[in-house]
Order: sequence, then C-alpha cells, then structure tokens
Amino acid sequence: MSVMTKEEFAKVENTKELIQKFDGEYDFLSNFYKPKYPIIASGLSFTSVEAAYQAAKCPERMQEFVGIEPYESKKLGRKVKLRPDWDSVKIQIMGDLVFQKFLMNKDIRDKLLATGDAELREGNYWKDDYWGVCDSEKGQNNLGVLLMRVRMLLKDMKEKGQID
Repeated sequence: MSVMTKEEFAKVENTKELIQKFDGEYDFLSNFYKPKYPIIASGLSFTSVEAAYQAAKCPERMQEFVGIEPYESKKLGRKVKLRPDWDSVKIQIMGDLVFQKFLMNKDIRDKLLATGDAELREGNYWKDDYWGVCDSEKGQNNLGVLLMRVRMLLKDMKEKGQID
C-alpha cells in the first residue's frame, strides 16, 4: 500500500468534518483498539495493530509480543533493537497492519467508512508528532493519513463488490 499522494491529501484536507482524537466514539481508529479478529503478521497473531507494529521492529523477538496488551507492547517496543531498515519500512508496515485490521473486521470497517470524507487526525498529548498531531497542532499525522488512505481503498473495494 502506498502513502496518500499530495493531491489525494489536498482533497481530504479541504473537507468540512474533522475527527481530532481516536478515543470515545472513535476509539476503533486507535492502534491500541483490540479488534474482534486478531492482526496476523509473520504467521503470528497479535491483539492489536500496536502489538504487531512493535513486534515488527525486531523480527527476532516477535514472539514476545504475541498475546500482550497494546500498552505493554509499546513499552517492550522501546527496548528492542530496531531492524536496520526500520526507518524506510515503518510506514509501509503500519499501513499494511491498519489495512488488515479494517479489512478483516467488518464492524469497524463499516465505522471507518461511515466517517465519510472527514479528516482523521490522531491528536495526542504524549508529543507524538510523527504519527499524530500534538496539542500544539503540529505534527505529520502519518497515522491519520494512513487511515484516510485505507478508507479510500476500502470504499473503492466496496464499490467494486470486492467486500461487503
């Protein structure tokens, strides 16, 4: 899956609705959300996108992330030695995991599609300006962009009758 083009992002950026945080009604957008069907990566089953993503940082230690809570996986992920190509593959890995989460779980796929053309912004107070946007309104919002890209792909698949 490729990241959204500037033209695609410009279309989304000009929408009227803005979903600023992935909690409450929109908690299913969070990587910490535990979907009904697990996330599968390298033949292993993970409770959340967060656990699978953290596991992907160090393939030799992936088994340690199986069955643990998202917060535990984030904590453990800070302690592993990153694979040498991590910076060049992390967005692709996150995109693939997020896509799988929504493709395999119709209940939350429908909720994602119901967000329509809203801009999805992973607002946070923990200063993650790479995946989200901090309280200062600064950040790259890579998770939000990936979610909007996944939403576009799923909408297209639904229109073509490839998914319900």
